[in-house]
Amino acid sequence: MYTRADILQLAKKQAIEYLRMTFTDLTGTLKNVEIPIELLDEALNNHIKIDGSSITGFTAIENSDMYLHPDLDSWTVYPWLTPAGKTAALICDVYNNDGTPFAGDPRGVLKHLVAQLADLGDGQLQVGAEMEYFLFKADENGKPTKILNDSGSYFDAFPSDACESCRRDTVNTLAKMGFHIEANHHEVAPGQCEIDFRYDDAVLTADRVQLLKLTTRTIAEKHGLCATFMPKPMTGVNGSGMHLNMSLFKDGQNLFDDPKASNGLSSTATAYLAGVLAHAQGFTALTNPTINSFKRLVAGYEAPTYVAWAMANRTALVRVPDGRGAATRLELRSGDTSANPYLAMAAVLAAGLAGLQHQLTPPANIEADIFKMTPVQRKAQHITELPRSLAQALVNLQNDPVLVAGLDGIVPKFVAYKQRELTDYQISVTDWENKTYFNV
Repeated sequence: MYTRADILQLAKKQAIEYLRMTFTDLTGTLKNVEIPIELLDEALNNHIKIDGSSITGFTAIENSDMYLHPDLDSWTVYPWLTPAGKTAALICDVYNNDGTPFAGDPRGVLKHLVAQLADLGDGQLQVGAEMEYFLFKADENGKPTKILNDSGSYFDAFPSDACESCRRDTVNTLAKMGFHIEANHHEVAPGQCEIDFRYDDAVLTADRVQLLKLTTRTIAEKHGLCATFMPKPMTGVNGSGMHLNMSLFKDGQNLFDDPKASNGLSSTATAYLAGVLAHAQGFTALTNPTINSFKRLVAGYEAPTYVAWAMANRTALVRVPDGRGAATRLELRSGDTSANPYLAMAAVLAAGLAGLQHQLTPPANIEADIFKMTPVQRKAQHITELPRSLAQALVNLQNDPVLVAGLDGIVPKFVAYKQRELTDYQISVTDWENKTYFNV
Protein backbone atom coordinates (compact mmCIF):
# COMPACT_ATOMS: atom_id res chain seq x y z
CA MET A 1 0.00 0.00 0.00
CA TYR A 2 1.81 3.10 -1.23
CA THR A 3 1.66 6.32 0.75
CA ARG A 4 2.14 9.85 -0.52
CA ALA A 5 5.72 9.75 0.80
CA ASP A 6 6.33 6.50 -1.08
CA ILE A 7 5.21 8.05 -4.39
CA LEU A 8 7.41 11.11 -3.90
CA GLN A 9 10.37 8.84 -3.16
CA LEU A 10 9.66 6.56 -6.11
CA ALA A 11 9.42 9.48 -8.50
CA LYS A 12 12.79 10.78 -7.34
CA LYS A 13 14.52 7.37 -7.18
CA GLN A 14 13.27 6.34 -10.63
CA ALA A 15 14.11 9.74 -12.16
CA ILE A 16 10.58 10.23 -13.47
CA GLU A 17 10.14 13.31 -15.67
CA TYR A 18 6.47 13.01 -16.66
CA LEU A 19 3.35 11.66 -14.99
CA ARG A 20 0.25 10.44 -16.80
CA MET A 21 -3.01 10.67 -14.87
CA THR A 22 -5.17 8.00 -16.52
CA PHE A 23 -8.87 7.19 -16.34
CA THR A 24 -11.46 5.36 -18.45
CA ASP A 25 -14.51 6.73 -20.26
CA LEU A 26 -17.92 5.08 -20.65
CA THR A 27 -16.90 3.04 -23.71
CA GLY A 28 -13.74 1.64 -22.11
CA THR A 29 -11.28 3.96 -23.85
CA LEU A 30 -8.23 4.75 -21.72
CA LYS A 31 -7.69 8.51 -21.35
CA ASN A 32 -4.86 10.47 -19.78
CA VAL A 33 -3.56 13.90 -18.86
CA GLU A 34 0.23 14.18 -18.89
CA ILE A 35 1.89 16.58 -16.45
CA PRO A 36 5.53 17.34 -15.66
CA ILE A 37 6.75 15.68 -12.49
CA GLU A 38 7.08 19.14 -10.90
CA LEU A 39 3.29 19.04 -10.52
CA LEU A 40 3.33 15.75 -8.60
CA ASP A 41 2.26 17.51 -5.39
CA GLU A 42 -0.80 18.92 -7.12
CA ALA A 43 -1.63 15.48 -8.49
CA LEU A 44 -1.34 13.87 -5.05
CA ASN A 45 -3.59 16.61 -3.64
CA ASN A 46 -6.27 15.70 -6.21
CA HIS A 47 -5.97 19.06 -7.97
CA ILE A 48 -5.60 17.86 -11.56
CA LYS A 49 -8.71 18.97 -13.42
CA ILE A 50 -10.33 17.67 -16.60
CA ASP A 51 -13.19 18.84 -18.83
CA GLY A 52 -15.84 16.18 -18.27
CA SER A 53 -18.01 17.47 -21.13
CA SER A 54 -15.35 16.32 -23.60
CA ILE A 55 -15.32 12.73 -22.26
CA THR A 56 -17.80 10.18 -23.60
CA GLY A 57 -20.48 9.47 -21.01
CA PHE A 58 -19.37 12.07 -18.48
CA THR A 59 -20.95 15.49 -17.76
CA ALA A 60 -22.72 18.29 -19.65
CA ILE A 61 -20.84 21.38 -20.77
CA GLU A 62 -22.53 23.63 -18.21
CA ASN A 63 -21.06 21.61 -15.32
CA SER A 64 -17.89 20.18 -16.77
CA ASP A 65 -15.11 20.64 -14.20
CA MET A 66 -14.04 17.30 -12.78
CA TYR A 67 -11.02 16.17 -10.76
CA LEU A 68 -8.74 13.13 -10.89
CA HIS A 69 -8.04 11.32 -7.62
CA PRO A 70 -5.07 9.02 -8.18
CA ASP A 71 -4.92 5.51 -6.75
CA LEU A 72 -1.41 5.49 -5.31
CA ASP A 73 -1.14 1.71 -5.54
CA SER A 74 -1.47 1.94 -9.31
CA TRP A 75 1.94 3.62 -9.75
CA THR A 76 3.42 2.20 -12.96
CA VAL A 77 6.44 3.17 -15.04
CA TYR A 78 5.96 3.02 -18.82
CA PRO A 79 9.16 1.27 -20.02
CA TRP A 80 8.73 2.26 -23.68
CA LEU A 81 8.82 6.04 -23.12
CA THR A 82 12.25 6.24 -21.50
CA PRO A 83 14.15 7.92 -24.40
CA ALA A 84 11.65 10.80 -24.55
CA GLY A 85 11.68 11.34 -20.80
CA LYS A 86 10.98 8.66 -18.21
CA THR A 87 7.23 8.46 -17.67
CA ALA A 88 5.08 7.00 -14.91
CA ALA A 89 1.31 6.69 -14.64
CA LEU A 90 -1.33 6.68 -11.92
CA ILE A 91 -4.81 5.30 -12.52
CA CYS A 92 -7.41 7.70 -11.20
CA ASP A 93 -10.97 7.82 -9.94
CA VAL A 94 -13.08 10.69 -11.26
CA TYR A 95 -14.70 13.15 -8.83
CA ASN A 96 -17.18 15.99 -9.16
CA ASN A 97 -16.08 19.55 -8.39
CA ASP A 98 -17.89 19.37 -5.03
CA GLY A 99 -15.58 16.56 -3.89
CA THR A 100 -18.05 13.70 -4.34
CA PRO A 101 -17.30 10.62 -6.48
CA PHE A 102 -18.66 10.90 -10.03
CA ALA A 103 -21.45 8.31 -10.38
CA GLY A 104 -20.63 7.79 -14.06
CA ASP A 105 -17.01 6.78 -13.49
CA PRO A 106 -16.77 3.11 -14.61
CA ARG A 107 -13.97 2.36 -12.16
CA GLY A 108 -15.98 3.92 -9.36
CA VAL A 109 -19.01 1.79 -10.21
CA LEU A 110 -16.95 -1.39 -9.90
CA LYS A 111 -15.37 -0.19 -6.64
CA HIS A 112 -18.83 0.53 -5.21
CA LEU A 113 -20.04 -3.01 -5.95
CA VAL A 114 -16.85 -4.54 -4.56
CA ALA A 115 -17.42 -2.56 -1.34
CA GLN A 116 -21.05 -3.73 -1.24
CA LEU A 117 -19.88 -7.33 -1.50
CA ALA A 118 -17.50 -6.78 1.41
CA ASP A 119 -20.21 -5.09 3.50
CA LEU A 120 -22.43 -8.13 3.06
CA GLY A 121 -19.64 -10.32 4.40
CA ASP A 122 -19.27 -12.26 1.16
CA GLY A 123 -15.55 -11.66 0.76
CA GLN A 124 -13.56 -10.15 -2.08
CA LEU A 125 -14.08 -10.79 -5.77
CA GLN A 126 -10.97 -12.15 -7.46
CA VAL A 127 -10.90 -12.10 -11.26
CA GLY A 128 -8.53 -13.46 -13.86
CA ALA A 129 -8.88 -12.23 -17.46
CA GLU A 130 -7.79 -14.19 -20.54
CA MET A 131 -7.04 -11.60 -23.22
CA GLU A 132 -7.12 -12.45 -26.93
CA TYR A 133 -6.19 -10.15 -29.80
CA PHE A 134 -5.05 -10.11 -33.44
CA LEU A 135 -1.85 -8.81 -35.00
CA PHE A 136 -2.04 -7.31 -38.49
CA LYS A 137 0.82 -6.01 -40.59
CA ALA A 138 1.15 -2.23 -40.84
CA ASP A 139 1.80 -0.30 -44.04
CA GLU A 140 4.68 2.14 -44.60
CA ASN A 141 2.70 4.83 -42.74
CA GLY A 142 2.05 2.62 -39.73
CA LYS A 143 -1.61 2.13 -40.63
CA PRO A 144 -3.19 -1.33 -40.31
CA THR A 145 -3.56 -3.46 -43.42
CA LYS A 146 -5.86 -6.44 -43.80
CA ILE A 147 -2.85 -8.77 -43.90
CA LEU A 148 -2.53 -10.99 -40.82
CA ASN A 149 0.89 -11.44 -39.31
CA ASP A 150 0.91 -15.22 -39.84
CA SER A 151 -1.18 -18.24 -40.79
CA GLY A 152 -0.57 -20.10 -37.54
CA SER A 153 -3.11 -21.79 -35.26
CA TYR A 154 -3.59 -22.95 -31.68
CA PHE A 155 -0.35 -23.42 -29.70
CA ASP A 156 1.78 -23.25 -32.84
CA ALA A 157 5.50 -22.59 -32.49
CA PHE A 158 7.87 -20.46 -34.57
CA PRO A 159 8.09 -20.15 -37.57
CA SER A 160 4.35 -20.89 -37.94
CA ASP A 161 3.82 -18.54 -35.01
CA ALA A 162 5.30 -15.35 -36.48
CA CYS A 163 3.64 -13.41 -33.63
CA GLU A 164 6.09 -14.94 -31.15
CA SER A 165 8.71 -12.16 -31.11
CA CYS A 166 6.19 -9.36 -30.71
CA ARG A 167 4.23 -11.26 -28.08
CA ARG A 168 7.42 -12.06 -26.11
CA ASP A 169 8.41 -8.38 -26.20
CA THR A 170 4.94 -7.49 -24.96
CA VAL A 171 5.09 -10.02 -22.13
CA ASN A 172 8.55 -8.84 -21.05
CA THR A 173 7.33 -5.24 -21.00
CA LEU A 174 4.27 -6.18 -18.94
CA ALA A 175 6.53 -8.01 -16.47
CA LYS A 176 8.53 -4.80 -15.98
CA MET A 177 5.22 -3.10 -15.17
CA GLY A 178 4.44 -5.54 -12.36
CA PHE A 179 2.31 -8.12 -14.21
CA HIS A 180 2.58 -11.79 -13.23
CA ILE A 181 2.19 -13.44 -16.62
CA GLU A 182 0.93 -17.02 -16.41
CA ALA A 183 0.85 -17.95 -20.11
CA ASN A 184 1.07 -16.60 -23.63
CA HIS A 185 0.53 -18.46 -26.88
CA HIS A 186 -0.82 -18.40 -30.40
CA GLU A 187 -4.60 -18.77 -30.51
CA VAL A 188 -6.79 -20.73 -32.95
CA ALA A 189 -7.16 -18.11 -35.68
CA PRO A 190 -4.30 -16.91 -37.91
CA GLY A 191 -2.55 -13.90 -36.42
CA GLN A 192 -4.37 -14.35 -33.09
CA CYS A 193 -2.61 -14.29 -29.70
CA GLU A 194 -3.54 -14.76 -26.06
CA ILE A 195 -1.90 -13.40 -22.91
CA ASP A 196 -3.03 -14.54 -19.46
CA PHE A 197 -1.94 -12.85 -16.24
CA ARG A 198 -2.48 -13.84 -12.62
CA TYR A 199 -5.90 -13.29 -11.07
CA ASP A 200 -6.29 -10.56 -8.45
CA ASP A 201 -8.75 -8.13 -6.92
CA ALA A 202 -11.41 -7.22 -9.51
CA VAL A 203 -10.50 -3.52 -9.68
CA LEU A 204 -6.80 -4.28 -10.05
CA THR A 205 -7.53 -6.82 -12.77
CA ALA A 206 -9.64 -4.28 -14.68
CA ASP A 207 -6.79 -1.76 -14.33
CA ARG A 208 -4.40 -4.32 -15.77
CA VAL A 209 -6.69 -5.09 -18.70
CA GLN A 210 -6.45 -1.41 -19.63
CA LEU A 211 -2.66 -1.38 -19.24
CA LEU A 212 -2.33 -4.63 -21.20
CA LYS A 213 -4.26 -3.18 -24.13
CA LEU A 214 -2.13 -0.04 -24.11
CA THR A 215 1.11 -2.01 -23.89
CA THR A 216 0.12 -4.55 -26.55
CA ARG A 217 -0.71 -1.84 -29.08
CA THR A 218 2.46 0.11 -28.28
CA ILE A 219 4.82 -2.86 -28.62
CA ALA A 220 3.08 -4.06 -31.80
CA GLU A 221 3.76 -0.70 -33.40
CA LYS A 222 7.48 -1.08 -32.65
CA HIS A 223 7.39 -4.38 -34.55
CA GLY A 224 5.71 -2.87 -37.61
CA LEU A 225 2.38 -4.41 -36.63
CA CYS A 226 -1.04 -3.26 -35.46
CA ALA A 227 -2.79 -4.99 -32.57
CA THR A 228 -6.58 -5.00 -32.43
CA PHE A 229 -8.96 -6.06 -29.68
CA MET A 230 -11.92 -5.91 -32.06
CA PRO A 231 -13.99 -9.03 -31.27
CA LYS A 232 -14.34 -10.28 -34.88
CA PRO A 233 -11.91 -8.57 -37.28
CA MET A 234 -11.94 -11.37 -39.88
CA THR A 235 -14.72 -13.35 -41.52
CA GLY A 236 -14.71 -17.12 -41.09
CA VAL A 237 -12.35 -17.41 -38.10
CA ASN A 238 -12.74 -17.35 -34.32
CA GLY A 239 -13.09 -13.96 -32.65
CA SER A 240 -11.27 -12.58 -29.62
CA GLY A 241 -12.70 -13.17 -26.18
CA MET A 242 -12.08 -11.87 -22.69
CA HIS A 243 -12.91 -14.86 -20.50
CA LEU A 244 -13.46 -13.85 -16.87
CA ASN A 245 -12.45 -16.36 -14.19
CA MET A 246 -14.16 -15.45 -10.91
CA SER A 247 -13.96 -16.55 -7.29
CA LEU A 248 -14.69 -15.07 -3.86
CA PHE A 249 -12.01 -15.04 -1.16
CA LYS A 250 -12.31 -14.29 2.55
CA ASP A 251 -9.50 -14.53 5.11
CA GLY A 252 -7.36 -16.34 2.54
CA GLN A 253 -9.99 -18.99 1.82
CA ASN A 254 -11.74 -19.55 -1.49
CA LEU A 255 -15.45 -19.35 -0.67
CA PHE A 256 -16.33 -21.19 -3.90
CA ASP A 257 -14.56 -24.36 -2.76
CA ASP A 258 -16.29 -27.16 -0.86
CA PRO A 259 -14.42 -30.49 -0.82
CA LYS A 260 -17.51 -32.21 0.61
CA ALA A 261 -19.73 -31.27 -2.33
CA SER A 262 -20.02 -33.74 -5.19
CA ASN A 263 -18.77 -31.20 -7.72
CA GLY A 264 -16.50 -29.34 -5.32
CA LEU A 265 -18.63 -26.18 -5.43
CA SER A 266 -19.90 -24.52 -2.28
CA SER A 267 -23.42 -23.14 -1.84
CA THR A 268 -21.84 -19.68 -2.21
CA ALA A 269 -20.48 -20.66 -5.60
CA THR A 270 -23.75 -22.10 -6.84
CA ALA A 271 -25.78 -19.09 -5.66
CA TYR A 272 -23.34 -16.72 -7.36
CA LEU A 273 -23.46 -18.90 -10.50
CA ALA A 274 -27.27 -18.86 -10.46
CA GLY A 275 -27.24 -15.05 -10.34
CA VAL A 276 -24.86 -14.88 -13.29
CA LEU A 277 -27.08 -17.18 -15.35
CA ALA A 278 -30.26 -15.33 -14.35
CA HIS A 279 -28.94 -11.96 -15.54
CA ALA A 280 -26.82 -13.02 -18.51
CA GLN A 281 -29.41 -11.76 -20.98
CA GLY A 282 -29.01 -8.29 -19.49
CA PHE A 283 -25.28 -8.02 -18.84
CA THR A 284 -24.41 -9.21 -22.36
CA ALA A 285 -24.81 -5.59 -23.50
CA LEU A 286 -21.84 -4.74 -21.26
CA THR A 287 -19.66 -7.83 -21.74
CA ASN A 288 -20.27 -7.70 -25.53
CA PRO A 289 -20.91 -4.00 -26.16
CA THR A 290 -20.42 -3.54 -29.91
CA ILE A 291 -22.28 -4.42 -33.08
CA ASN A 292 -19.23 -6.45 -34.06
CA SER A 293 -19.42 -8.41 -30.76
CA PHE A 294 -22.41 -10.37 -32.04
CA LYS A 295 -20.53 -11.55 -35.12
CA ARG A 296 -18.37 -13.49 -32.66
CA LEU A 297 -21.32 -14.94 -30.72
CA VAL A 298 -22.24 -17.38 -33.48
CA ALA A 299 -22.43 -21.16 -33.12
CA GLY A 300 -19.40 -23.00 -34.47
CA TYR A 301 -16.69 -20.50 -33.49
CA GLU A 302 -16.12 -21.59 -29.85
CA ALA A 303 -17.82 -18.58 -28.25
CA PRO A 304 -20.93 -19.62 -26.28
CA THR A 305 -24.37 -18.60 -27.54
CA TYR A 306 -26.59 -20.30 -24.96
CA VAL A 307 -27.20 -19.70 -21.25
CA ALA A 308 -26.09 -22.83 -19.41
CA TRP A 309 -23.25 -23.98 -17.21
CA ALA A 310 -20.98 -27.00 -17.30
CA MET A 311 -17.94 -28.61 -15.75
CA ALA A 312 -15.97 -29.56 -18.87
CA ASN A 313 -18.28 -28.55 -21.72
CA ARG A 314 -16.90 -25.48 -23.50
CA THR A 315 -20.15 -24.77 -25.36
CA ALA A 316 -21.72 -23.52 -22.12
CA LEU A 317 -21.78 -19.86 -21.07
CA VAL A 318 -20.13 -20.60 -17.71
CA ARG A 319 -17.64 -23.39 -17.14
CA VAL A 320 -16.05 -24.69 -13.94
CA PRO A 321 -12.45 -25.46 -14.96
CA ASP A 322 -10.41 -28.26 -13.41
CA GLY A 323 -8.78 -27.44 -10.08
CA ARG A 324 -10.30 -27.08 -6.64
CA GLY A 325 -9.14 -25.55 -3.38
CA ALA A 326 -7.73 -22.09 -4.04
CA ALA A 327 -8.15 -22.65 -7.80
CA THR A 328 -11.94 -23.14 -7.67
CA ARG A 329 -13.51 -20.63 -10.05
CA LEU A 330 -16.28 -19.89 -12.51
CA GLU A 331 -15.24 -19.04 -16.07
CA LEU A 332 -17.59 -16.73 -17.97
CA ARG A 333 -16.77 -17.42 -21.63
CA SER A 334 -18.96 -14.97 -23.52
CA GLY A 335 -17.24 -11.62 -22.88
CA ASP A 336 -15.01 -10.03 -25.49
CA THR A 337 -12.09 -7.65 -25.58
CA SER A 338 -14.10 -4.63 -26.75
CA ALA A 339 -15.77 -4.45 -23.33
CA ASN A 340 -15.07 -1.75 -20.78
CA PRO A 341 -13.48 -4.07 -18.20
CA TYR A 342 -14.79 -2.08 -15.23
CA LEU A 343 -18.39 -2.18 -16.46
CA ALA A 344 -18.19 -5.81 -17.62
CA MET A 345 -16.92 -6.97 -14.22
CA ALA A 346 -19.36 -4.68 -12.39
CA ALA A 347 -22.33 -6.06 -14.31
CA VAL A 348 -21.35 -9.68 -13.68
CA LEU A 349 -20.69 -8.91 -10.01
CA ALA A 350 -24.12 -7.26 -9.68
CA ALA A 351 -25.63 -10.45 -11.11
CA GLY A 352 -23.63 -12.67 -8.75
CA LEU A 353 -24.57 -10.47 -5.78
CA ALA A 354 -28.25 -10.91 -6.62
CA GLY A 355 -27.73 -14.66 -6.63
CA LEU A 356 -26.09 -14.51 -3.19
CA GLN A 357 -28.68 -12.18 -1.69
CA HIS A 358 -31.61 -14.29 -2.87
CA GLN A 359 -29.83 -17.65 -2.49
CA LEU A 360 -30.71 -18.64 -6.03
CA THR A 361 -30.26 -22.20 -7.26
CA PRO A 362 -28.80 -22.84 -10.73
CA PRO A 363 -30.31 -25.37 -13.14
CA ALA A 364 -28.53 -28.66 -13.73
CA ASN A 365 -25.20 -28.49 -15.52
CA ILE A 366 -25.16 -29.40 -19.23
CA GLU A 367 -22.26 -31.54 -20.37
CA ALA A 368 -23.49 -32.33 -23.89
CA ASP A 369 -22.54 -30.19 -26.91
CA ILE A 370 -25.26 -27.52 -26.85
CA PHE A 371 -24.57 -26.53 -30.45
CA LYS A 372 -25.58 -30.03 -31.60
CA MET A 373 -28.86 -30.05 -29.66
CA THR A 374 -32.15 -29.48 -31.43
CA PRO A 375 -34.36 -26.55 -30.37
CA VAL A 376 -36.70 -29.08 -28.74
CA GLN A 377 -33.83 -30.60 -26.72
CA ARG A 378 -32.63 -27.18 -25.58
CA LYS A 379 -36.13 -26.13 -24.57
CA ALA A 380 -36.59 -29.35 -22.58
CA GLN A 381 -33.48 -28.49 -20.57
CA HIS A 382 -34.49 -24.83 -20.14
CA ILE A 383 -31.53 -23.55 -22.16
CA THR A 384 -32.12 -20.06 -23.48
CA GLU A 385 -30.18 -18.23 -26.18
CA LEU A 386 -28.07 -15.13 -25.63
CA PRO A 387 -29.26 -12.01 -27.51
CA ARG A 388 -28.32 -12.15 -31.17
CA SER A 389 -27.76 -8.43 -31.59
CA LEU A 390 -26.65 -5.36 -29.69
CA ALA A 391 -30.12 -3.88 -30.12
CA GLN A 392 -31.73 -6.82 -28.31
CA ALA A 393 -29.01 -6.86 -25.65
CA LEU A 394 -29.68 -3.19 -24.87
CA VAL A 395 -33.40 -3.87 -24.44
CA ASN A 396 -32.57 -6.74 -22.08
CA LEU A 397 -30.23 -4.51 -20.07
CA GLN A 398 -32.86 -1.79 -19.67
CA ASN A 399 -35.40 -4.39 -18.55
CA ASP A 400 -33.15 -5.86 -15.84
CA PRO A 401 -33.84 -3.92 -12.60
CA VAL A 402 -30.96 -5.60 -10.76
CA LEU A 403 -28.39 -4.37 -13.29
CA VAL A 404 -29.97 -0.94 -13.65
CA ALA A 405 -29.82 -0.44 -9.88
CA GLY A 406 -26.43 -2.06 -9.42
CA LEU A 407 -24.73 0.06 -12.07
CA ASP A 408 -25.88 3.27 -10.39
CA GLY A 409 -26.97 5.54 -13.24
CA ILE A 410 -24.59 4.16 -15.87
CA VAL A 411 -27.23 2.25 -17.83
CA PRO A 412 -29.22 5.20 -19.30
CA LYS A 413 -26.04 6.91 -20.57
CA PHE A 414 -24.64 3.66 -21.92
CA VAL A 415 -27.85 2.74 -23.72
CA ALA A 416 -28.21 6.24 -25.22
CA TYR A 417 -24.64 6.14 -26.54
CA LYS A 418 -25.05 2.67 -28.00
CA GLN A 419 -28.36 3.53 -29.64
CA ARG A 420 -26.60 6.35 -31.50
CA GLU A 421 -24.00 3.79 -32.57
CA LEU A 422 -26.75 1.52 -33.86
CA THR A 423 -28.26 4.41 -35.82
CA ASP A 424 -24.89 5.23 -37.40
CA TYR A 425 -24.54 1.59 -38.43
CA GLN A 426 -28.08 1.41 -39.77
CA ILE A 427 -27.52 4.30 -42.17
CA SER A 428 -24.10 3.02 -43.32
CA VAL A 429 -23.85 0.96 -46.51
CA THR A 430 -21.29 -1.87 -46.27
CA ASP A 431 -19.16 -3.54 -48.93
CA TRP A 432 -21.17 -6.73 -48.42
CA GLU A 433 -24.41 -4.93 -49.28
CA ASN A 434 -22.93 -3.43 -52.43
CA LYS A 435 -21.57 -6.80 -53.48
CA THR A 436 -24.84 -8.62 -52.75
CA TYR A 437 -27.48 -6.13 -53.83
CA PHE A 438 -25.96 -3.71 -56.35
CA ASN A 439 -27.28 -5.57 -59.38
CA VAL A 440 -30.69 -6.60 -58.06
